[in-house]
Order: sequence, then C-alpha cells, then structure tokens
Amino acid sequence: MTTTIAITGSPNAGKTSLFNQLTGAHQHVGNWPGQTVERHSGTFTVAADQFEIVDLPGTYGLVAVSAEEAIATGYLADERPEVVVTVADAAHLSGSLHLVAQVAEAGLRQIVALNMCDVADRRSIEIDDTVLADQLGAAVVRTVARRGSGVDRLKAAIADAAAAETPAPPLVVDYGPVAERHLSLLVDAVISCPAVEDLGAPRWIGLQLLAGDEAWRARVAAVPGGNEVLAVANTNRDAIADETGFEVELVLAERRFDWISRLVGTATGSEGTGAVWSDRVDRVLTHRWLGLPVFLAVMWIVLQVTADVTAPYLNWVDAMISGPVSRWAVGVLGFFGLAGGWVESLVVDGVLAGVGAVLVFVPVLFALYLMLALLEDSGYMARAAAVMERGMRALGIPGKAFLPMMVGFGCTVPAIYATRTLDSSRDRLLTGLITPFMSCGARLPVYVLLASVFFAGRAGAVVFAMYLLGIGVAIAVGFVLSRTVLFEEEPAPFVMVMPEFRLPNPRTVWSLVKLRTGEFIRGAGTVIMVTSVGVWLLLSIPVGGDGGFADTEVEDSAFGAASMAVAPVMEPLGFGEWEQAGALFTGFIAKEVVVSTMAQLYSVEEPSPETASSSVGEDLRKVVSSFVTATGETVRAIPAVVGLDLVDIDQEPSGELQSAIRTSFETSSGGDGRLAALAFMVFVLLYTPCMAAVAAFRQEFGTKWMWVSVIGQFMVAWAGAFIVFQGGRMLGLG
Repeated sequence: MTTTIAITGSPNAGKTSLFNQLTGAHQHVGNWPGQTVERHSGTFTVAADQFEIVDLPGTYGLVAVSAEEAIATGYLADERPEVVVTVADAAHLSGSLHLVAQVAEAGLRQIVALNMCDVADRRSIEIDDTVLADQLGAAVVRTVARRGSGVDRLKAAIADAAAAETPAPPLVVDYGPVAERHLSLLVDAVISCPAVEDLGAPRWIGLQLLAGDEAWRARVAAVPGGNEVLAVANTNRDAIADETGFEVELVLAERRFDWISRLVGTATGSEGTGAVWSDRVDRVLTHRWLGLPVFLAVMWIVLQVTADVTAPYLNWVDAMISGPVSRWAVGVLGFFGLAGGWVESLVVDGVLAGVGAVLVFVPVLFALYLMLALLEDSGYMARAAAVMERGMRALGIPGKAFLPMMVGFGCTVPAIYATRTLDSSRDRLLTGLITPFMSCGARLPVYVLLASVFFAGRAGAVVFAMYLLGIGVAIAVGFVLSRTVLFEEEPAPFVMVMPEFRLPNPRTVWSLVKLRTGEFIRGAGTVIMVTSVGVWLLLSIPVGGDGGFADTEVEDSAFGAASMAVAPVMEPLGFGEWEQAGALFTGFIAKEVVVSTMAQLYSVEEPSPETASSSVGEDLRKVVSSFVTATGETVRAIPAVVGLDLVDIDQEPSGELQSAIRTSFETSSGGDGRLAALAFMVFVLLYTPCMAAVAAFRQEFGTKWMWVSVIGQFMVAWAGAFIVFQGGRMLGLG
C-alpha cells in the first residue's frame, strides 16, 4: 500500500530542491485535473513502506490568490493527504510560518522541514526546534536540501507520522474576543450541519468562511445545508467588521501575525545579526538606477556564452544531418527497393528537410536554457523581476509579467503557461495577450534568411530590430489594453520573497534544462514533422494540370490552390504571390517550417546536371549553413533569449533558393523587394505564433479570448506590415 504525502511551501523556500532529494529519479510529470499546471509526483521507500509525494505549487498561504495557489490549497482541502511536509525557510522564519500555522490550523498532520539552515547559521540565527514543535504540534526536521542534508531524517519522520493512529489536533490561535465570539457561533453552525463538518476541521472551515475564501464558500455551498452555514458566516463577518471597524481579513491576519511574531521571538530570541553579503549585493542589483544596467549586462553575458559555446556544435549537427543521416536514410530505402521514388522524396524532402532544420538549433537552445536555469536557481531572476516592476507597472503591465515575457523569447507555449504565477486573472490575461508578440526562437531562421538575401551588410541590425519591434509592440498593446478592456482601478501589489543568493544546484539545473530542451525536441519530432509531411503531401496531390501524385507542378497542387486563395489578402503588404502566402500559412501551424516551406516551394524546378545534387533538402541545409556561418562579432546586443548573435554579412548569398526568393519578392512588390521582405518579417513577428500556442491560450483563458488573441494578432500583423511597405513606398525607401 502506498501512502500519499504532500509537500508544500512558499516560493523560494527550497521546496523543489527538497522534493528532488526525496524522490531522486523516481518522478512523474503530468497535469492537474482540468488544469495545464504541471503536476510533479514521485516515490520513495522507508524500510518496506512506499510513499508517493505530491509536489504542490508554491503558495504563501491557504487563501488562494494565483491559479497555482488555488491548486495547492484545493488539493490540501479536498484530498487531505495523510501527511503534509511544509518547507520553511530558516533564514526568513516569520514569512514561512504563516503557511505553517495555517496548515496546522486546518488539522492536517504536518512535518515542518526547516530548510536552508546553513543560511540561517551564516546569519547567526539560532532556532530552538523544540519550541517550534511544541507550539505547532508538528515534528520539526532541519534540512539543507541543496546538499541533501537531513533528507534521511525527514523520510524517517514522514514514516513515523504516517504510522500514527491518533488524528492531529488543530492549532488554535487566539483571534481576540470579538472575532472569537463570532467564530464560535459559526463553528456551532458548521457542527450542526454534518455535510459541512465532513469537509474538514470545523474551526478551520469557520476561519476560511470569515476570511471570505471563495473556494471554501463554493465548497460549502455545494453540500446539503451549506447555504444556511454561509448565511451565518455572512452575518458574523458583518458583525466583526462593525464592532472592530476593520475588514475581517485584516483582523484575522493581524492576530495571526502577532502570534507568529511571539513564536519567532521565543524560538530564536532574535532575528539574527546585521546584513550579510547578499544584502549588500541586493542594494546594487535592485537599485532604482543601477538595477537595469546590471540586468542588461547579465543578459549580454548570457548571449556571449550561448553563442561562443554552441558555434562549433551547430556546424557538427548540420553536417550530420546533411551527410551521414541523409545517406543512411537513402541507403535503407534502397535496401528495401524504395530509392528514387516518392518515398525517398517524402523522407528526404519532407521529414529530414523539416525536422532536420529545427534540430540544428538544439545546441543553441540547450545552452540558452542552461544559462537561464543557472540564473533562476542562483536567485537572480527574482531580482530581475523586482527591477522591472516599477517601469512596467507605469505602463499598466504587472512587473511579474517580465518572467513570462522572457520565457516568450524561447517559446510562446511555456510563456503562456508561465502566466499562472501572476496574482490576478486580469494580470494573467493581459500578460497572455502580449507575450506572443515576443519573438520566439522559431522565428529567427525566417529573419536570418530574408535579412541575408535583402540586407547584406546589415543583416544583424535588421534581425536585432525585429526583436526590439516585438518588445515595443507588446508594450504598446499592453498599454492600450490596460487602459481600455482590461482597465484596473487598484493594481495588485507586487509581492515576491527574494531568495538567498546561492550556487546553483546541478540536479535542479539539469532537471530544468532537460525538461525544456526535451519539449523542444518532442515538438520537432511531432508537430514539425507532421507539418513538413503535410506540406509535402499537399504539394504532391494534383488538383489541376496533367501531373500525377508526387509528380505535379506546385501551382497545380492542393497546396498551390489553397495558397492562391489566400494570396490576395497579402497583396497590399508587398507579398501577394501564392508561394509567400503558402509559407505564412504553414507558419501558422509552426514557425519553424516557414523556411522549409520556402525551400520546398522555390526549389521545384528540375535541376541542371551541374546542380543535380541540389535537392530541396540540400537547398534548405544550405540556408541553415549560411545562417550558421553568419554567427560572429558584429551585433552583440540582441537579447540573450535569442540564443544567437549575428554578424555583418558582407556578400549577398547565392544559390537557387536565395535567388528565387529575391525574384519572387521583387515581382510581388513591383520592384520594392527590400520593403516587401521587411514587411514579411514584421508579419512573421506579429501574427499568431503557432497552433500549439493557440491551444495553450485556449486552455488558460478560454475560447472567447483565444479568438480575440488570434484575430487581434492577425490584425496587428497586417497593419504593421502595411505600414512598413506602403509607408516605405511613400517615403521613397524602396
């Protein structure tokens, strides 16, 4: 039989590190029922007993504010696990004990993992474990999760608590004569209704109803007799407010914090000595004027490391795909008698040309995610969010939106999911609407290809401008939305506990890097492959002309017909040819395939004998190769999350694909190919990122707002490209 354990704690208390130490490699990742928030669980054994431990999202208390806090508090209330391990930061005991006290009041059997004891020792904070255990009615175990210290003792304490037969008595905090009098009346009402009493400890239910916890109100209303209990709760809430002159939430919170303050004073004697080195560093990192330059410098360093380390591996991966992998694939097909036909075309021109072009960038993303994980686990990312709060809030955008927006430079899908960490539904929605404008890594190959063709000598500057434009549009859209449909009279306060500066934990960093890189690889192996094969299939199906399957002119294929139907909408933007519209069409499915689609569409002519080896896949690999060799020293200011830096490209690229692209844009624009290419890049930057991002948005914010996002982004993209092309023509910039 497996015993279920929950582990909870406030953000930055070391909960995830402790979870990793407890479970080791025995971890499982899924989603919470009805939610897109990841659910982490794992197992460990003590003697012959097996335990499953569920890692709950971080929360500061049991009155939920954010979506992740709602999951944590709802799980504890509904599932009532046998044991709850609450991780407390020994160096910031007062803040951690708020959650500890509420778990104890809820009548849950609790073990307090007093984590970061090494930091408390450095700060000369001495904590009497016995006093804490007696006052809280819970076992207290000292841990240093990053080093694995105390983990064995914690496992033993969990086993002992799970074996206990008597229920844990709820903690009783004195909330003062007025609140206690009315609370007792509400507790009597709860006890008189068995269906409500079955939900948990009666005193805790009463406290949550007095505090106005909407989740608990819904829980009570759903059972027989619940509405009568809610009526009693409303009456006593009003009475407490009238008699004290304060909101009930404030009365309860003040008394609870008074109790915590007395407990901390008894257990420690003092809160330690003066500032330590990290406090002095924080004065610089979070300084009003110095914080932003430091942040930009850190991002610049990340860029340097990412580009310098990965440059050799890019060439190696490209050589492997274009060489041994392709030859091996053709050899295997030949062994089965399938070489030279449509099957070889499918494998080489469909699968390898699409997925292979994406895999070339895996080393870059791996290095990028490694650097970001190091910053996160060291504690710097929290400082960066604090630095951005003041400026972003002035624009109507919450400071915490900085983190999802940063993630958006890598991939929009996890960036949308990252909005769950924001405090209000309004802030989450606003951030979700503007995050897709951040230029994700999948758009980068499109910029590089067109910039190298039309802006030789200034390609790096053009690509950099795309990233700046995305940031500017996101800020502008956020500013407009925050003052119109998402106007907020009283912004939610910025609350973030600064974690202690520390050396990153290798296990935690590796876990983050593996998860993020794995998501990208899985996307390349599924969505991108399916898309590439789908494009190849549409190109192979004849809807006109005299050709047959896999032997038809592109304009006579199903893909050509669909692209021709869309092309007129793009004519005012300078790229109204069906090939260009077709590339954008597939880009809606996944931006990574815009380049591979162009390669397929512009490389369909029968090659001459001298260029017989220049297949669609080879042309695409040439584009990737020219991009790889374009990395260097000129443009070093591109945001770190781009993952690469670009140099001045001195010579215009040559080759069938590049020449075809130049000719196409010159024709579609009436001779203003540079403006049309620039407008095309702007459109790629601003329109809907991909179908996966749309699906993530729908899960987070609903169908209505999904369509607002899709249609709104298309309109912004069309308007932006129109201004660039037509405005440039009016100014004579063509």
